[in-house]
This record gives sequence, structure tokens and C-alpha cells, in this order.
Amino acid sequence: MRVLVGWDNQEEADLLELYLNVDDNEVVIKTNWDEFLATAKAGPPWDAFLINTGSPDTETAFDAFQKLLEFSADHPVVGAVEQNDVYRIARFLTSGMRSYVIRDQNKDYMFLLHAALSSAIDAVRAERERIISEKLRQEIDSVRKLQESIIPRLLNMPDGYAVKGRYESSEISVYGGQPVTMAGGDYYNALTMPDGNIALIVGDASGHGMKACMSIMTLHTLIQMFPSKRYRRTSDFVREINQNLSNQTIVNDDGGFITLLYGVLNPKKHTFEWAAAGHPLPILQNLEDGTIEEVGKIDGVGMPLGIWEEAEYTSQKIKIPPSSRLIIYTDGLAEAFHDDEGGTHVEFGIKGIFNILKETVNDSLETTIQSLFDASHKFTNGVGRHDDTSMLIVHRD
Repeated sequence: MRVLVGWDNQEEADLLELYLNVDDNEVVIKTNWDEFLATAKAGPPWDAFLINTGSPDTETAFDAFQKLLEFSADHPVVGAVEQNDVYRIARFLTSGMRSYVIRDQNKDYMFLLHAALSSAIDAVRAERERIISEKLRQEIDSVRKLQESIIPRLLNMPDGYAVKGRYESSEISVYGGQPVTMAGGDYYNALTMPDGNIALIVGDASGHGMKACMSIMTLHTLIQMFPSKRYRRTSDFVREINQNLSNQTIVNDDGGFITLLYGVLNPKKHTFEWAAAGHPLPILQNLEDGTIEEVGKIDGVGMPLGIWEEAEYTSQKIKIPPSSRLIIYTDGLAEAFHDDEGGTHVEFGIKGIFNILKETVNDSLETTIQSLFDASHKFTNGVGRHDDTSMLIVHRD
């Protein structure tokens, strides 16, 4: 640590230098207030200051202390006070002095100075970290609210169908024992098209924070701009989105990308056609016979968006039988994990999703989604999911 000392006694100053100049410490001592203040102001920055609060009298020392704070308020000041003048230290402490030691006749106080200075420096650093952490928490919250603003609160479906969606940010940092809800880049929507069909969209931008948020905002904007009726195949729509995102540095900078499942539900023919870009396959649950399965072919899933402009995508299509549910989700749900007693990484996985869907076969969509989110969160043993999680569940009567 770098310490500047303002002292009044040259003999004691020599002893102070001997006691404090240990390890990697750098100590400079001035026995004149003008020189002390000039040195303090000139820098380079000091980690802490040690001053005699009675040199040559309390008023002069306090005046020098106030001048010091004018240009170095962020660095701790430790005072040394004569035993008979302890009551005078109050004005220093209420004005910003961090701590003090009492100067005894035997000069034993010198053994305490190193610890007093170190403690003052640590206290200031801890306070700065707390302030920075709080500011980061506020920034994260602002970004998270921006991202959540594009998540629809009401999803409309035609007669015979119902839909519920949910988004939940990851919780991967802990400050003061409280999980920090991270800003992220998940997205879902259900849009009614001019022909009465329903576009179902679930996306997931890589990473967290402002970059992921802005990536998904860019995706949202493109989807809103492109008239879906121009595209007879969902694969054409996804290819067009990818070509635009591949030219957006906000998405692909530092290896970023977006996974997407874009599908069109035809409520008259009861079909669902979709194209996927690096996204998990949909799940179809038949509530009558109890079957649950991933639908489509994994080799029909194309490259994530924003990586390669020339990537091609494949449309896949299924029939939605009566009394069934279609589940579209981001990988944060399945990838919730904990480490077992042997240190092995264990994920909630598709098996965990299937188990909850079987248990909630007679429950409402809202209860089913809640159960899925609760179960995957519980699977982390209190740590929280390390990725954002989104889901759409479509129910056909």
C-alpha cells in the first residue's frame, strides 16, 4: 500500500517510516502541512493517509484535513490523537475520517498503525464494491425490463385452441445471499396472421446482458417488419431472417448467435409447419393415449441464426390431433443442472420435461407451465437456472 503521512515530530517520523515501510509498502512522511498537501495533490494516487490531529493544534490539523478531502475524498484517512485530546477527534470522524489510534507515551500505538491503515483501505474497497455491485444490479434490472417489454402478456388463439407462454431470466450470480436475476435474450410470441393462421415463435440469443437483449430486440424487429404472408414455407422466412441477422454485428460479434423455432399453426387443418435454427425440437403430447414425443427430425434443424449468411433451412410439418398439446421451449429448461455427490454434472433434460408433462396431464396450461418451471428450478438445488427459459404450450381441444 502507498501511504502518505503528515506528522509533527521528526524523531517519531523516523520510527514511523521504520514500522510502516515493510513488505511492499511505500510510505512518504511530511512534517509540514503545506508539503503534505502538495504531495497528496500531486500524486500518484495514495491508498491511505495518516495524519496527526493535533499538529501544531487541532484547528490547524482539521483545516488541513478538510483541504485533503477536497481532492482526495475517496481515500481513507486515519488519525493519530493524543490521549488527552480524544474528545476532539469527533469532528474529524463526522467529517469523513475513517478511524484513529491513540498516541501513548510508550509509543506502543505504532504497532497498531499498519493494521489500522490496512483495515481502513479494506473498508473503503468493500464499500466501493458494494456500490458498484448495486449499480450493476440496477443496470441488469433495466436491461432485463427492456427485454421483457417485448414479451407479449396476452396471446390470442382461435376457437378450439388455447395457448400459454412464460419467460424467466436466469439467476446465476449471488450478492449478499440474494440471487441476482440476470438480463437475458429469450423471446416468444404468438401472432395472428392475415389468413387466420397463427405464427408461433420462440427464440434464444446466446449469452446474457445487454448484448443478448439487443440481439433479441433485433430479431423481434425483423419479425415485425417481414410480412409472413410473403413466405409460403417457414424455411424461407427463417432463411430471410438469418441473412439479415448475419450482417448485424450486435448479434454475431464475439461468436454470438440466436436459436429460433418459427412455426405456423393452421387451426382449420390442424397442422403445424415449422423451421428451426439450432433450436430444440417441439414436443407433442397426446392427452388421450398418454404418448409424449419430440416431433420432427433433428437433421432438419438448421444452423443458428447470425453465423453464416448462406445457411439453408428445412420446413417440417405435423398433424395436431384432438386433445393434445404442442410444447415449444428454449434449452434453459432442459439444461437446468446440479452436480451430484460424485461431482458429475446432471441435467434436468428431456426426461425431466416428459415426467412433469405426464404428471400434469389433467392440469391447466398455466399449472403445467408452473410445474415445469418449478421442477427444473428445484433440480438445481437452489442455485438457479444458468440460462434464460421460455416456453409456449398450445392446447387443442
